Amino acid sequence: MSGTAFAQENAAEAKGSNFCANIADAAADTRFALQKAELASMEKEIEGRLKILEAKRAEYEEWLRRRNEVLAKADKTVVAIYSRMRPEAAALQLGNMEDEIAAAVIAELNPRVASAVLNEMEPARAAQLANIITDAPKRVANNGRKE
Repeated sequence: MSGTAFAQENAAEAKGSNFCANIADAAADTRFALQKAELASMEKEIEGRLKILEAKRAEYEEWLRRRNEVLAKADKTVVAIYSRMRPEAAALQLGNMEDEIAAAVIAELNPRVASAVLNEMEPARAAQLANIITDAPKRVANNGRKE
């Protein structure tokens, strides 16, 4: 290779090195900006999920509060009285009570006694009281309506 060709090749190589050195800072800045944007997007997604989680927590706390209120309505003395009654007599009386109070009394009864009482009730009324006892929070569908 001639001296001139060698010098030209070295000059071209030096320009290439200078070009890479000159754009290194710009490339690093661009990479940093992209990473920053991606982190901001992830942060927004996490904040959205935290809001959903907080709403679910509040929903379950409200459900627990309502459930405890219903169970508190069943006085221990009343529960003791109904637990000693014949199932058919207890079913007739509980069938005519306010829903939440009847459900609270049944929930506090021994499971064997409660099942005998519910068995003696009209099926629709027994199902209604069982639904109150197991009052699970309503599931919210994707469209925002309660199921």
